[in-house]
Amino acid sequence: MNLHFLLKDLITNRRSLHQIPEVGLQEYKTKSYLKNYLSSLGLEPEEICETGLYVYIKGEDTEKCIAYRADMDALNIQEENDISFISNHKNCMHACGHDGHMSMLLAFAKSLTTIMPLKKSVLLIFQPAEETPGRAKAICESGLLKKYNVQEIYGVHLFPEIPQGTIATRKGPFFAQATHITCTITGKSAHGAMPHLGIDTVTAFSKVIDGYQTIVSRNFSPFDPIVITIGKFSGGSARNIIAETIEYEGTLRTYSQENTDFAIKRIKEINRGIEKSYNVIIKDELLTLYPPVINNDSLYNRLVKINESIPIIEYPPLTIAEDFAYYCKEAPGLFILVGTKNEEKGFVHPLHSCHFNFDEEALLTGVQLFIKLYENFK
Repeated sequence: MNLHFLLKDLITNRRSLHQIPEVGLQEYKTKSYLKNYLSSLGLEPEEICETGLYVYIKGEDTEKCIAYRADMDALNIQEENDISFISNHKNCMHACGHDGHMSMLLAFAKSLTTIMPLKKSVLLIFQPAEETPGRAKAICESGLLKKYNVQEIYGVHLFPEIPQGTIATRKGPFFAQATHITCTITGKSAHGAMPHLGIDTVTAFSKVIDGYQTIVSRNFSPFDPIVITIGKFSGGSARNIIAETIEYEGTLRTYSQENTDFAIKRIKEINRGIEKSYNVIIKDELLTLYPPVINNDSLYNRLVKINESIPIIEYPPLTIAEDFAYYCKEAPGLFILVGTKNEEKGFVHPLHSCHFNFDEEALLTGVQLFIKLYENFK
């Protein structure tokens, strides 16, 4: 499948979008750019969820529809790449490849306009705020997928851990459910030379860490992945003063709501036990974000069967989170990684890095995938 006639637009769109990165629900310039391009193709984009867009392309068959989603938002990162199209927005960068995701969907839209009228209906979703606060849920709650009889939905993500020209996915659980852990331990301050007059939060915090690790090692099977990480903590005011408070933050990742609920229950039980044992007060806030991404088995099996030209890697589950999970609750869904790793050209930096970049020819793989999925939609 020769798609190089799309490469010029892919490069232009990607580099233009890369220069105007905007964080979630502030994607006004991005929305305007997308709207203008889609309109130039003769399509009629509609607005959704403040700064998002969708395009319904009506086919001869209106009883069912295939949908694709691209995320729009960027990250609060100062770009450090030496490129001509570097971000024009200070402390904001498309470090997660969403500029590439949008460009692939724009190129796919252009390819569809070359075969009009369509036999099968298509819904293209340009979603704001994937990183936070997760507008996939709001789009699903709006009834958009039901309105257009979406039978299956696909999402992709650029991925620098696999070679350019390949894709990776799996059936079943693929991305994890994330829960934010935010806690404060309160004790009583005293002189460090007279610790018996205070209530030491440092000692209590050390037991919190020990206790949380037993949740993983003593409550779950070694073959049932779960991660609890405390990545940030602060407390105390001087070397010789008992710390009156300690604040700590972390993340919980699982692949099922059941495991999330159980781990949260154990975290709270451990906190209550430490409160009694060390005479402290622990205020805990556990905020569960996106559900796990569960890929549809039938869509995965069909992809493997129909695909002949793009190497597919069956990838292990990842503990990162992705709000595409909400779409998978509305309709059968499949989330797919598109490789960007190219050591020869130096494209090896990870997602969310200030040096993340990729060869735009890698985007042709995603467009080819979109077309193949559309052709085999029944």
